[in-house]
Amino acid sequence: MAEFLKKIKSIVKELKKETLVLAHAVADKRTPVLAKIFAAMTVAYLLSPIDLIPDFIPVFGLLDDIILVPVLIKITVSLIPESLLDELRTRVDSDKKLQKKWYYALPVIVIYLLLIFLLYKKISFK
Repeated sequence: MAEFLKKIKSIVKELKKETLVLAHAVADKRTPVLAKIFAAMTVAYLLSPIDLIPDFIPVFGLLDDIILVPVLIKITVSLIPESLLDELRTRVDSDKKLQKKWYYALPVIVIYLLLIFLLYKKISFK
């Protein structure tokens, strides 16, 4: 089981390298609008210090890193034309990392607040 988790973590690490490529795709004029939206969401989520499921929760804390991140990256990459994607990959130095910024957490916070509000409304009407 431990080796399985290590393999999954290495796959996730490889997918996270695509984050910088996706950040460049958002800024590129040739990127389709839908791909830009998904790329912006993916980059914002990855750079946000807030996870959908906090990492300190055993097993479940890694679910967003194991499931959500790869799915977002795969969907986004599939929406970008291959020629543009290749060009962006060659432009990006894979050793560079994007810094985590607190304001990248704002979309996640807004989603949390919206979910809490909707849950409150549903519970208060019963």
